[in-house]
Amino acid sequence: MAFWDNLRPGRAAQFDSGSAATNSISLTKRRPSVSLSKQGAATGHLRVNLSWRMRTSDINGSRGAGLLRHPFKLFKPEVVQAHTQGMVNVDLDLGCLYELTDGSKGVVQPLGDFLGSTNEPPYIKLSGDDRFGSGTGETIYANLDHHEEIKRLLFFVYIYDQTPAFDRTHALVTLYPSVGPRVEIELDERAPQARSCAVFSLENVKGDLIVRREVKFVYGFQAELDRLYGWGLQWGRGYKTRV
Repeated sequence: MAFWDNLRPGRAAQFDSGSAATNSISLTKRRPSVSLSKQGAATGHLRVNLSWRMRTSDINGSRGAGLLRHPFKLFKPEVVQAHTQGMVNVDLDLGCLYELTDGSKGVVQPLGDFLGSTNEPPYIKLSGDDRFGSGTGETIYANLDHHEEIKRLLFFVYIYDQTPAFDRTHALVTLYPSVGPRVEIELDERAPQARSCAVFSLENVKGDLIVRREVKFVYGFQAELDRLYGWGLQWGRGYKTRV
């Protein structure tokens, strides 16, 4: 069970992925923010990617011997030992709360198929739902050619099936601006009971687009993130279709 806003999904759109970056910036507690405007990346499509895998210690402890006997298990979806049930798939979802300068607010996320649009408000688009942590992960595009219409964005990750698993997975959110180095944010803090995490915010501060590391884990879902950051949306229950 999770929560979603009563919004209408936007139309599909085509994207560019930005130029390939040869270096990267890691946002940490000591270096929590970076200006996209100052590096000339306040236009074009900002690509935000979520990827995840099992932590090495868990792979070695639970799967290492089995992989030697059954190497084709490498191609099966990763599973983790849950607290209240057996083996479950790790299904992390990437979402984005948005607030535009005209006062409109909402969410883009897999749950409820609120995929958004890059060519019309909210200028945010989710490319799809990755349920198994594949190599491509999940990606959201933000059309920064409309950055003057964007007041603030909050990108977050949540565990759909309610099974706390952040302590068993290594998740990485990577920003690919239209120019300049990519920006990486690791969800490297242990939060065994957390079900959601606010990863980073993007705020328009007098025309300067500032990316700020948040990495704040919460025990609830989107409604709790909403209260934490003062979005003020009305939330209801939602489910995914089975695969």
